[in-house]
Amino acid sequence: MVPKPIIEFMRKNHNTKEHYNSCIYAGWTCPTLKGIMKTKELTKQVRDKVVEKYEAGLGYKKISRALNISLSTIKSIIRKWKEYGTTANLPRGGRPPKLKSRTRRK
Repeated sequence: MVPKPIIEFMRKNHNTKEHYNSCIYAGWTCPTLKGIMKTKELTKQVRDKVVEKYEAGLGYKKISRALNISLSTIKSIIRKWKEYGTTANLPRGGRPPKLKSRTRRK
């Protein structure tokens, strides 16, 4: 049971960092805070399952509902699969490492 002062605080401070922290304290998933929380990337098996269902003729919405994954994620997985022919994680851009792998091992 969440204390009443916490619930009142959450109502007053909706869509703020404090609201987010209160939801975490209460163990709730707040739909308005979806954009704040960063999610883990899906496993290769899950991405393969998405492509498998797509090849079987299911639409984006049906795949989304069946696997409980957002529609935009389904679209992204299929788009990348069509473009690159793989569901593996692609290399990301970014600054090259300062240390070479050989130096890091020492």
